[in-house]
Amino acid sequence: MDIEARIRRRQRRSGEPRIVQDYDALSPVVHVEEPSGRGPVLEQLLDHLDPIFERSLPPTAYVWGDGGVGKSAVVTALFNHLDRMLTRTGSVIHTTTRARSTPAPEFVYVDARVDDSEFALYHTVLDGLVDEQVPKQGVRTDSLRSRLMERLSGTDRAVVAVDHVDELDTFGLSTLHGAFDGMDDRLSWIAVGRTSPEELSSELLPPEHIHVPPYQQHALVDLLTGRASDGLARQAFDHEQIRRIAEWAEGDAHDALTALFGAAEVATSEGHGRIHERDLEAGLDAVPRPTVALGRVLTLPENRQLVLRTLVDLPEAETTSVGEAAESVAAAPGIELSPSTVKRYLYELAEEGITERVTAERKVDSAGRPPSRLEPRFPTLVFSRLYDLQHE
Repeated sequence: MDIEARIRRRQRRSGEPRIVQDYDALSPVVHVEEPSGRGPVLEQLLDHLDPIFERSLPPTAYVWGDGGVGKSAVVTALFNHLDRMLTRTGSVIHTTTRARSTPAPEFVYVDARVDDSEFALYHTVLDGLVDEQVPKQGVRTDSLRSRLMERLSGTDRAVVAVDHVDELDTFGLSTLHGAFDGMDDRLSWIAVGRTSPEELSSELLPPEHIHVPPYQQHALVDLLTGRASDGLARQAFDHEQIRRIAEWAEGDAHDALTALFGAAEVATSEGHGRIHERDLEAGLDAVPRPTVALGRVLTLPENRQLVLRTLVDLPEAETTSVGEAAESVAAAPGIELSPSTVKRYLYELAEEGITERVTAERKVDSAGRPPSRLEPRFPTLVFSRLYDLQHE
């Protein structure tokens, strides 16, 4: 976020209670440079990557754990630091057994929620390795693969982290094996996902497994306290509220940050100068349990995000059935989609688990199948604010 954007945001909030000072600090989809409470996991990852300091690539690995335990936060932070310290500075790795030196490998992070095809995977990896812009149009998947293999044919090597594998709408380990087949001596990859290794095919599972456990309550309190101190005004919250959120979240940092963010939003809308108890309760109630991660919702195609943003603001009377909701969304200002297209999107979102179809009560003496309405399975309060911030 640039300085001008920050200034404009504060100008628009002039005269309002300034509880939230920095939305990024509170956002559950923004990862900080130094993750809190994940030291042991960071050490395990560094142990796995240790061969890079001895002129060789590490084996492939699988990092796994439940949602909200900090997998993405740790991996992105570590790769950013390694990229800056070893690659951007032009560092070379020296060994005691050989006189010559070799360039450090380059580190590339891929989000499978965004890069959801083999073409997109190749494009992002290649784009992270070359200085020139990699085209997205007029080029085939096999051409990108050939160019990537050519880029890695000399002394250059890469370590690639692929996040959110094997989710409902992302590719799995089989895609990674096929995509990087034949590159073992020049490219190593780390898959990051939620599925337990016991539930995955042993033929596809990487040899190294690193488990990321849920946050312990004291670690989650520290994380929330740090983020709240950076993102909220002084005296806008107290330690007991942070402790309550951490206990409620049961080790899930995503849900905890979402509840804190929501409580601050409610307090602001109510004109409060600090988070009151009823604001905190509203923030907790605004997070469905279990919830769909906001990172997943905010990486949906733009049209689907717009449909969801419009849907969550509709009055309940206009959402008693999927058809009525589609008509209302299509008629809303700024929507340039037909009711049939919106209806298709709504059904697809329900199939993907972003929303849930709930059967409405049948009217007395009515015939046929009762209609179903859509109930969001994601935190709509925080989604709405994050969406609006992205489109200011």
